[in-house]
Amino acid sequence: MDIKALNEFTGIIRKAVDDYNMIDEGDKIAVGVSGGKDSLVLLLALKHLQSYYPKHFELEAITIELGFEGMDFAPVKELCAELGIPYTCLKTDIKEIVFDVRKEDNPCSLCAKMRRGALNDAIRERGIKKLALGHHFDDAVETFLMSLLFEGRLSCFRPVTYLDRSGVTQIRPMVYAGEGRISNLAETLELPVVENPCPQDKASKRYEIKQLLKSMCTDYPDMKSKVFGAMQRLPLQGWGIEAKK
Repeated sequence: MDIKALNEFTGIIRKAVDDYNMIDEGDKIAVGVSGGKDSLVLLLALKHLQSYYPKHFELEAITIELGFEGMDFAPVKELCAELGIPYTCLKTDIKEIVFDVRKEDNPCSLCAKMRRGALNDAIRERGIKKLALGHHFDDAVETFLMSLLFEGRLSCFRPVTYLDRSGVTQIRPMVYAGEGRISNLAETLELPVVENPCPQDKASKRYEIKQLLKSMCTDYPDMKSKVFGAMQRLPLQGWGIEAKK
């Protein structure tokens, strides 16, 4: 394992954790592990952070299996065993409901809602009140622009979100980490990434925005950083750093 690369990346995670007070002493944190590169890198980085962070916290990994054929989570289970992290893979019929029964015109929205509900139910059953998600820097910028261009409002998920109904606090420790860096680390560490065969993978509004940003960044390389900085300086609700300290 490339410890230097993992150390450097975990430093980015720690900064976000400290800036937004994501972890408290004695926390038991569930990590939502989809099998993709983002969630696997997050899991590994939090495990590494756990080894030296001044506040003691526990980790547990949970996968919500959507029901797509060909997704093998056995290697993820093996990784968690190597890391000493309890792992649960819950089978669901989300794919069947969204694509076969409901035949949604906008399947991503319903799928995300059902996944969140299943995850929250799973961690509540385990007495866990904090959930770490793999959303990163690029996700934040894309979500902000999706809200602006498609809904006409300034909005984005928050680094830390408390859900009143479930009593769960969602944290996103990778908000300072770019997608390219995450992909490179996943490849360097040879993580067992599980490919998602979802037919909407390259047909969603998010994919449109991703392509738009890719095109615009050719002429304006620092565009994403400026958008992200604007979110913090406004500050967008939940994104102000000083107010968190």
